[in-house]
Amino acid sequence: MEMDLASIHKQFPAAPDYLASIYILQRDYGSASHSRLAEWNEVSTPAVSQAIGRLRRLGLVHQKKYENVALTEEGRELAMKVLRRHYLIEHLLVGVLGYPWDKADEEAKLLQTAISDDLSEHLYHRLGSPQTCPHGNPMPKSAIEAKLLGAPKLTEAPAGQLLTILRITEEGEQLPTMLAFCHQNGIRPGARFFVEQTDPEAVRLAANHPSVDSNAETTVTIPFSMAQHIRYEQSSRQPPS
Repeated sequence: MEMDLASIHKQFPAAPDYLASIYILQRDYGSASHSRLAEWNEVSTPAVSQAIGRLRRLGLVHQKKYENVALTEEGRELAMKVLRRHYLIEHLLVGVLGYPWDKADEEAKLLQTAISDDLSEHLYHRLGSPQTCPHGNPMPKSAIEAKLLGAPKLTEAPAGQLLTILRITEEGEQLPTMLAFCHQNGIRPGARFFVEQTDPEAVRLAANHPSVDSNAETTVTIPFSMAQHIRYEQSSRQPPS
């Protein structure tokens, strides 16, 4: 029997979060281990093992002994629904209601299982068919998914590079102060910066360089622990005004 998110959530309240985290880890890193899931969901490894057992009994994941967790076809479909709803709620909160960009992720987690498929589709079309979340992560099966997932890390950007921020990864969003830091310093999808310096400890970006078409007067130093979760693309150099 086909299950929907509401019935899954009723049987196992943590299931949507686990399905989404497994999907993201597989999508972004190729595999989802118990240790990575424990870190992602801020629980112990035994708690993950127990959760995976419940998801397996529901027919949503499969796992051979000593191997990583994988979603079944139905589990994958439900995981994509969770992410889609999550991203649309973020857009509603940020773009329509003016809710702070750096706080929308946590609120969306609370609401993602509360809306219906009908409302989700309505939001998708009403919000202009967004291809990403407000933090730049791709909608499942979006046309630009491969481009965003393959974009280089900010830690790989050479000094002297002019770049455009593409996304703050889902893993980055999990860091307690990451989104607040990015919001405070204007590090968001579409923002353009000049790379002043890179080293093993941090990346220093400038928004006030003549090559950057921006009125901002900002230089920001991003710790490596955060910079590795920011993806970018190379920008065309603009002549000084």
